[in-house]
Parts: sequence; C-alpha cells; structure tokens
Amino acid sequence: MPAPILSIVDAAPLLPPRGGLIGLDLGTKTIGVASSDPDRRLAAGVETIARKQFTPDAQRILSLASARHAAGFVLGLPVNMDGSEGPRAQSSRAFARNLAKLTELPIVLWDERLSTAAVERDMLAMDMSRARRAEVVDQQAATFILQGALDRLRFLAEND
Repeated sequence: MPAPILSIVDAAPLLPPRGGLIGLDLGTKTIGVASSDPDRRLAAGVETIARKQFTPDAQRILSLASARHAAGFVLGLPVNMDGSEGPRAQSSRAFARNLAKLTELPIVLWDERLSTAAVERDMLAMDMSRARRAEVVDQQAATFILQGALDRLRFLAEND
C-alpha cells in the first residue's frame, strides 16, 4: 500500500511516539537531506544528493531513512508567496506520489516558502564563502524545513 501524503496536522496522530524524520529539500539539480533525532527535537543536515533519475535518487533517500530507522518524511513544498502552487510545487507533489509507491512511511508536505533565502542569509551572516554555501545550502534548507515541521509537531502535541 502506498504511503499517505499528508499535511503536518493530519500526520501528527499517525506518527509513532518516537522515531526520527527525514527532511527533504527537492531542487532541480540536488536534493538536500536532513534527519532528526528519535525524539524529534533537533534537525541536522545529512547530505546533498546530486539528482540523476527518480529511481536512484529515491533508493538513496530510502536507504538513508532505513539506516536512521525513520518514522516518516517531511518534503518541502515550494509554495508561491501568494499561497498558489506553481510548477516547482507540482514537481514536488509528483515526487511525493512516486516516493509513496516505494514506502509505507508517511510523507508530510511542508510549506517551505523562503527556506533557502533564510538559510542563505544565515550563512552570509556567518561570513561563509560562496563555494562553501553552494556545498551546504540544500542540506541546510532541508534542515530548516525539517526543524519547522518538528517545532509544529511539538506545538500540536503540547496543545492537544
């Protein structure tokens, strides 16, 4: 059975009490990957996957999830500033649908508006070189996306 693709509110009751999540920032050339601890408190960058084709990309993501005993995925959804969805959001939804066919782990779509811009601003503030920023921006964006989702899950649990 394919994995469910859900909002964070719908996913919260379906997730087990413990188990890390894998955050994904889907770009046209790379996929940034982040992971959380089993208690879902803190997100950290894992790696940047150079995109090839869906199958090898998905296999690498599923391998990382398996190695970390992940309970689910958080995929950044690049929504436009006005809330509409353009081609990049549709591409992310298609990726989620295809990934869902390969796993039973739930996939959460998370509004990632301005995530890369926020990460770039932080890296500039740290005086990081352009080359180093290019190496880690996708991982850091995935971390930013995942941390936002973790914070929202914690808020939902505290206000349940």
